[in-house]
Amino acid sequence: MKQYRNEIFSFLMLMAGVLLEYAQTPWFALPYVSLVWFLAAVAPVGLPVMAEAWEHLMKKEYFSEFMLMTIATIGAFCIGEYPEGVAVMLFYAVGEQLQDSAVDKARDNIRALLDMRPRTASVFRKGQYSIVSPEAVETGETIEVKVGEKVPLDGVLQNEVGVFNTAALTGESLPRSVRQSGEVLAGMIPVNETIRLSVTKPYSQSTLARMLEMVEEAAECKAPTELFMRKVARYYTPAVIGIAFLIPVLPFLYSLVQPSFIYLFASWLYRSLVFLVISCPCALVVSIPLGYFGGIGAASHKGILFKGGNYLDAITKADTFVFDKTGTLTTGNFRVCRIETAGIYSEAEVLKYIASAESKSSHPMAKAVVEYAKQQQATLYPVGAVTEIAGYGLEAYIGGKQILAGNYRLMDKYGIAYPEGLHEMPESLILCACNGIYAGVVVMEDELKDDAVEAIRGLKQQGIRHFEILSGDKTALVQNIAHRLDIRHAYGDLLPADKVARLQKLKDEKHCVAFVGDGINDAPVLALSDVGIAMGGLGSDIAIETADVIIQDDSLSKLVTAVRIGKYTRRIIWQNIILAFLVKFAILALGTVGVATLWEAVFADSGVALLAIFNAMRINRLIKHS
Repeated sequence: MKQYRNEIFSFLMLMAGVLLEYAQTPWFALPYVSLVWFLAAVAPVGLPVMAEAWEHLMKKEYFSEFMLMTIATIGAFCIGEYPEGVAVMLFYAVGEQLQDSAVDKARDNIRALLDMRPRTASVFRKGQYSIVSPEAVETGETIEVKVGEKVPLDGVLQNEVGVFNTAALTGESLPRSVRQSGEVLAGMIPVNETIRLSVTKPYSQSTLARMLEMVEEAAECKAPTELFMRKVARYYTPAVIGIAFLIPVLPFLYSLVQPSFIYLFASWLYRSLVFLVISCPCALVVSIPLGYFGGIGAASHKGILFKGGNYLDAITKADTFVFDKTGTLTTGNFRVCRIETAGIYSEAEVLKYIASAESKSSHPMAKAVVEYAKQQQATLYPVGAVTEIAGYGLEAYIGGKQILAGNYRLMDKYGIAYPEGLHEMPESLILCACNGIYAGVVVMEDELKDDAVEAIRGLKQQGIRHFEILSGDKTALVQNIAHRLDIRHAYGDLLPADKVARLQKLKDEKHCVAFVGDGINDAPVLALSDVGIAMGGLGSDIAIETADVIIQDDSLSKLVTAVRIGKYTRRIIWQNIILAFLVKFAILALGTVGVATLWEAVFADSGVALLAIFNAMRINRLIKHS
């Protein structure tokens, strides 16, 4: 109640003054006594508003809501309507306090994220662990994190295996296992034993710090609806003040040409003040940004990061979803099925050549081949110069031999003949050539994600009608995946430039396109799309920089949640806009003709604002039960 002490004092003074007036108390009827009384009542709530109006005036912002309230209050006192003048400021101040409380509640989700930041780190220095701030830890140093503590910095695991609670980052309650040398992100919580990490990034560049920075900045990105209302406000407020000025002036001018018309200045000024109070755009000024902020906060707790309210709006307008394949629709966890050779080299030699070259690549297929080679206890060759050719594969020099490892486009590029039947195989392939001669191929499988079918079905239920898959993999493989997902349009054998061209074609056809990729090699199309969505992009720098929306884990079904949150937010915001304008126009009309009083105007203004705020706060509840 402490924050309401000014409002409580003003309310008690107002009620006491009204009762003293009603009882016709003699001393209260003395000259200037009631004026001083009601001035004392209005001061605690009115002076801060007037101070805000003055600050805006100094910034040449002449038509703020604070100015509207100030003019209405001063006008009421000028015509002797002291209680109504106090009421204008009192209920406006109470409304502002309630609005601030509502905003604070909407910020709770963001605060919960900010509270994830660990305040200390236990770093190994001079033979012992010392407690320091995370900012003081340098890359390469070893830190220790006990069970239940939050990991303060990104690093690689030194333990043989660690089990982590990642709910704070991904929104998923299932624990995640990380093996030795695997990546551990700031914000994870070890659940089985004390773990040790070798720090890979300074605190300012850690995944958690960048994620929190992004969520905080998201509130500053204005959605089209919010920007539109700001543009309207530039004309709305001056227009309101102009009309309020004309309400007493026009009847006066009319009385000059029509003597039979009885003009009472106080009556018309009163109507003008009613008009001013009810026209205050509090409901719109607060509830629209509050709605977007609530949507962003609620989404973050679902493991979905929107970079701004503009993307909450944009995802509701997307009519086309375009997907990358590997790591997006599929798990990206490749498994080597078999190795086929051309008869020149043995299977073991082909495996060693491909694995040695691919050991220099970060592609999921490359990692799978290297891991398979380890399982087969194959000794990798020392690798000389390596050139990675985006969309093709690798050229490496091993023992003086030129080794090519990649797709069949790489073979075509270097004019190397290979079996034509490879094009028809529905698996993923890594072809190998040695000194310009085809040597063999590694055949691999990549499984669909568990929730892929459910996600596409859910998006269709949300009204999305057009789906496409764009991939660098073989057309036969991509179309096989598309058939299983009931997606009609699937294109394989695409280079990054081909993906960009296809996306541009969709945009030229007036589609609003959401592109969903893994955030690693899809930066151009993520940037070109109307909404770029990075899947499982939490640890990827390029995802955080390029994507507009980040799904923090690999769950495709969260795409449906993202669309649903956007639609909830947009629907509630437009409900608020329509409610505010309908009520305000009705009371404005009644006030202009002298039916509505200042009391009704004050209650209507504050009431509409509070209804809009409470409606905006429904976003969390709707999403929680969705």
